[in-house]
Amino acid sequence: MIVAIDGPAGSGKSTTARRAAQRLGGLYLDTGAMFRAIGLAFLDQDQPFTDAAAAVLVPSLTVELDPHPDTSALTVRLNGDDVTERIRSGPAAQAASRAASLGPVRDAMLRSQRAVAADWTSHGRAVVAEGRDMGSVVFPDAPVKFFLIADIEARAQRRAADLAARGETADVDQVRAEIAERDRRDQNRALAPLQAAPDAIVLDTTALTPEEQVERVVQTVRTVQKAQASGETDADASS
Repeated sequence: MIVAIDGPAGSGKSTTARRAAQRLGGLYLDTGAMFRAIGLAFLDQDQPFTDAAAAVLVPSLTVELDPHPDTSALTVRLNGDDVTERIRSGPAAQAASRAASLGPVRDAMLRSQRAVAADWTSHGRAVVAEGRDMGSVVFPDAPVKFFLIADIEARAQRRAADLAARGETADVDQVRAEIAERDRRDQNRALAPLQAAPDAIVLDTTALTPEEQVERVVQTVRTVQKAQASGETDADASS
């Protein structure tokens, strides 16, 4: 089963998806990490964020997500190098948003994300895919879709706390401005804009704890799994 969790920065989707995947015994597909790695490559190679530059750069890149065998933690590798910590910086986040608006980047990432998910689900494992267009573009047939939202103040506070925990300077006003700019860019890009899929469950996480968010996702998945199993049983009985 594929579970799609989308939402803007700071809405809680990463924490929710990671913990939900762990509880479901599945893969946490952190597509944001993949775009951050690509964005980091643009920065490292001092390339402009244009389709022309992306068409040359992207074929030379490999992005790998290596799940820890006992947890839902991921090691992110860019051309074999561990960039797990580097991609969590503010510049990497902004670079990810700019790279995600480019056709060659989105095409490559879509193929990669679908291939990873197909491999895991073929072995009966769940995939919890987190990003900005999982339910609307990458996995439109996912049986469970969530779109997380939250007040921008709560989102800014969360993101600032994350940065501070990693030892980075975290001015809340600056973080709030960066989030607002990213929202604007993600919602208005021509390719796969940030939006809730028509059949997504919209969940406001402003006043929810991470565990409450995870519980909502896991219980929904369990309900759908039960319904699917019942449907299969009924079909088998009638054949």
